Amino acid sequence: MTQRDLTTIHTPVLRGRVVELLAPALKPRTDASSAAPVYVDCTLGMGGHAEAVLERFPQVQLVGIDRDADAIEIASERLAKFGDRVRIAHAVFDEFEQVLDDFDIAEVHGVFFDLGVSSLQLDEAERGFSYMQDAPLDMRMDRTRGQTAADLLDSLDEAGMRDLFYRYGDEKLAPRYASAIVRARAVAPIRTTGQLVDILQQATPAAKKHAGHPAKRVFQALRVVVNRELEALESALPQALARTAIGGRVLVEAYQSQEDRYVKRTFAEITTVDAPRHLPVLPDQLQAEFKLLTRGAELADASEIDDNPRAKPVRLRAVERIRSTNA
Repeated sequence: MTQRDLTTIHTPVLRGRVVELLAPALKPRTDASSAAPVYVDCTLGMGGHAEAVLERFPQVQLVGIDRDADAIEIASERLAKFGDRVRIAHAVFDEFEQVLDDFDIAEVHGVFFDLGVSSLQLDEAERGFSYMQDAPLDMRMDRTRGQTAADLLDSLDEAGMRDLFYRYGDEKLAPRYASAIVRARAVAPIRTTGQLVDILQQATPAAKKHAGHPAKRVFQALRVVVNRELEALESALPQALARTAIGGRVLVEAYQSQEDRYVKRTFAEITTVDAPRHLPVLPDQLQAEFKLLTRGAELADASEIDDNPRAKPVRLRAVERIRSTNA
């Protein structure tokens, strides 16, 4: 792997706020017999958020999960200074419970998801995530398994492609783009990002060419499906919530609307009391298990967006467990 400057390779989004929200759950234990707090970074990436947490809370034990072997290599180097406080698993975050079981961990005190594509994946042209550089049409976060974006485009009929662009990219020109791709692949296979971008640009009406890059939403839709991103989140988040200790906190940074809607809906369900209004006293077993820590979704401020434009679409939500499932 190319030598990289670990201090500049990646700027974690809302790093300070993430640490602040986690602080009450990860603060040092006053009881000497208490186990060290466990923090699970479900999207370890290059270790920026994890490094900040480990530096702030010297008792915390980290479990880092990532599917990208290149990211794990970088994070392992970055976090080596923390020694045996760090355990890393090469896995998708919907394997959350299995990872904890493998490390013999029953419950955790902080969980963080930083969803979407990473700077490493976007900036390395050969990964095929960027529509700004020509490269093989891959888009797999874990290059050791699964179909590529090129494979996906080969396998879909026009209706399936149109639905994919609508559902996962909110792409209004989905019918036009799907039709253009089907016509183009009948002439020659689509194997590179450059080929796909050319097809989409040619299919975009002149009146729409000013409304952002025509490939942006199509590339997002392909990436989400290739990596099972929404499916993995829908499996992983309930697992994380179930293994969170009382007083523990779960934070999610989402960058696209479908993921954020799922997180918002899930957090609303677990923080809402479902009981008849006429009850004078609410029994413990009917109390909500979690409480919201953020009012709506928190956004990056203007100064952070100026420093790191990739922070602009972030939506941060957080909850804290206040009651045991068995209470």
